[in-house]
Amino acid sequence: MEKIKDETLSQIIKYDEEYYMPVFGKRVPLVADHGKGVYLYGTDGKQYMDMIGGIAVNVLGHSNPALVKAVSTQAKKVIHCCNYYYNEPQTLLAKKLVEMSFADKVFFANSGAEANEGAIKLARGYWYKKGTPKPKIITAKMSFHGRTMATIAATGQEKFSIPFGPNVPGFEYVPFNDIEAIKKAADKDTGAIMLELIQGESGVHPADAAYVKAVRKFCNDNKILLIIDEVQTGVGHTGTFFAYEQYGIKPDILTLAKGLAGGVPVGAVLASKKASTGFAPGDHGSTFGGNPLACAAGLAVINEIETKELLKNVTETGAFITEKLEKVAKSTKKISEVRGKGLLIGIELAFDSAADIKMKLFEKGFLVSAIGANVIRIAPPLILNKTQATKFVTALKNVLTGKE
Repeated sequence: MEKIKDETLSQIIKYDEEYYMPVFGKRVPLVADHGKGVYLYGTDGKQYMDMIGGIAVNVLGHSNPALVKAVSTQAKKVIHCCNYYYNEPQTLLAKKLVEMSFADKVFFANSGAEANEGAIKLARGYWYKKGTPKPKIITAKMSFHGRTMATIAATGQEKFSIPFGPNVPGFEYVPFNDIEAIKKAADKDTGAIMLELIQGESGVHPADAAYVKAVRKFCNDNKILLIIDEVQTGVGHTGTFFAYEQYGIKPDILTLAKGLAGGVPVGAVLASKKASTGFAPGDHGSTFGGNPLACAAGLAVINEIETKELLKNVTETGAFITEKLEKVAKSTKKISEVRGKGLLIGIELAFDSAADIKMKLFEKGFLVSAIGANVIRIAPPLILNKTQATKFVTALKNVLTGKE
């Protein structure tokens, strides 16, 4: 496509540099004008295949008719009401999530970080109310649980927390996929173990099945709560609605966010009946959490996933794209490893140029994220089909081999 002069882009870049805090640095030069399916369209008139899906958010793609209808219909009725009153979409979404999962109770927040904050509070509240406070929570090195003060303390990467000390106390970090390290770190003050089943922000590293089962058994044997952070893996990205379903375990507390409302901000804390006793009236709350608009969107997302058999598509297309990527790795020697589950995939390059590859893919009309020096992450909408997957793999191969 002939390059179109984009006055909107240049103006927005100028305003962004002048008025917005520079936490995102120099962004990819794209102003999204509208979207359709797996594609975003910029104000430059160009089409981009959204292979990062808003970072695992746009599970139904863009402009999904059922989601648009649910949001617009609810917006015409009531966008927000405070939690002094009953809220039909909130109650129905909580009911649906309980029916789909291990959980007995649900609390809604606004984001993944807030959901994880709630999970941390809930675990500590549980032990406090039992009369045996156990504030210590074990998390994994290279984990990522959010950017609030408690969640950066829970995150096992010092770069997120050091500038903002003193940090919230009570967290200890151990190597991922190492059950012996957990056993060594646990003591009488340990109230919970908090883990991701795939460490997305450190390069898409899945937990070993034997490790997860061993952690669950250790928690059972030592009366420790197990918190599973599914902010990134939940809502179908791995081929089941919850990733824990593939590991043969049930957590005590689980967090969701990102794709739950298809782009409308929402987070959720799911808990067993036992763990949910950590909260009593007045212990926790949220002004916007679980508002009617977000919860109506969440109900629409789940209905689309179920009625359109999107989990089956994730499994099939995920296996298809992984196989093709592995063939590219073998033929080009430019990829050292392909890892992940379903449509949450990390592509580790055999050289340190993830940021460069990301921009070259952008120039060809594909959106991905770069993690660290050498990992490309993709988390496309669950509707991605095999033809679209093939186009992406072909583009990546051409970029890696220097073809136009």
